[in-house]
Amino acid sequence: MPVTFSNPDGVFPPGSRYSHAALVEGGGRRLLVSGQVGLRPDGHLDHDPWEQMRQALANLGAILSAHGMGPRHVAKITVFLTDQELVPLWREARDAFFDGHAPASTLLVVAGLAHPRFQVEVEAEAAD
Repeated sequence: MPVTFSNPDGVFPPGSRYSHAALVEGGGRRLLVSGQVGLRPDGHLDHDPWEQMRQALANLGAILSAHGMGPRHVAKITVFLTDQELVPLWREARDAFFDGHAPASTLLVVAGLAHPRFQVEVEAEAAD
């Protein structure tokens, strides 16, 4: 199966050597999306955890859209939060993004992410 790696417009470019997405085609398409944080396309990072969650999901949405997909194509999502108290806020943001769609999900509370100001990271697998 061929794999195509991409860094779509509308998402801040990767900070090191990785791709935002890997599209696997052949007998259907499978899109693997790297962890998305709250960076806006211009590189701004809001301190507010809600805004970071909203932006991480907006980044995920932009990557899905760039591959002809949307939230309903997501089969699996993995979320990393840096504070247990953010779980209810995350669930609210997730539910708004997925609008009734309920993909398989893993939620982890971790000691930290790649940058100390990141409070949330979201990765996903989608298929059509």
